[in-house]
Amino acid sequence: MILELHERDTEVLEQILSILKNHPEIEKFEIDEEPMVSFPGLEIFPSRRKVFRDRQEIQLTAKEYRILLLLATNKGRVLTYAQIYEQVWGDFTTGNENNTIGFHICNLREKLYRANPDAPFYIRSVREVGYCLEAFTERLE
Repeated sequence: MILELHERDTEVLEQILSILKNHPEIEKFEIDEEPMVSFPGLEIFPSRRKVFRDRQEIQLTAKEYRILLLLATNKGRVLTYAQIYEQVWGDFTTGNENNTIGFHICNLREKLYRANPDAPFYIRSVREVGYCLEAFTERLE
């Protein structure tokens, strides 16, 4: 049996859940919503470690993926080189990481651009500080 309930059916839902709690022998099937980080023109699925643009997967290296996920989950915030390095590489900075991070950001930008040249977002470089993922609408405000 499949039930479709609406917001006005909260009392009925509570009764059904109460019955199900009291009868663990009743088999229940639930649809798990897969968590997703959504950004204009981009979908990131952390549980699958995949990135999509218009249902087309964008192939990223492990480091590129982790950098993108970190920037997307901190959308609009400038992350320092040290913050990015510590989160992505899991190590403390020694002062030489800027070029390493810049190399991966450059590759990431190129792959995102190839997937969508007119993407409504960009990775902004903050000179001598770090990077920030922003939507174009944020830049115009």
